[in-house]
Amino acid sequence: MSCCGKKREQFSAGPAHRPHNGHPVTYPPISQLPLQSRVFFEYVGRTGLTVIGQATGKPYRFERSGARVEIDLRDRPGLSVVPNLRQLAATDFRTAR
Repeated sequence: MSCCGKKREQFSAGPAHRPHNGHPVTYPPISQLPLQSRVFFEYVGRTGLTVIGQATGKPYRFERSGARVEIDLRDRPGLSVVPNLRQLAATDFRTAR
């Protein structure tokens, strides 16, 4: 019986390092990336929402549409794929409630 044709390996290898144009993608060294110590998400759905952080297991409660909650940096990847949640830009942090 055959496997999945190594599709799982390709998927878990992370993002492709060559975009469609064939040129390699280069990323800046981590030391040159801006240090972000706070991350906020805003809920844009109709009712309240509770999300459990995938990395920390911490519950995050968004009481209503427009609610903004500070989250642990380790939970950012998981929350970024939740429908009706959007990460706020760094300039929006000062207005987070």
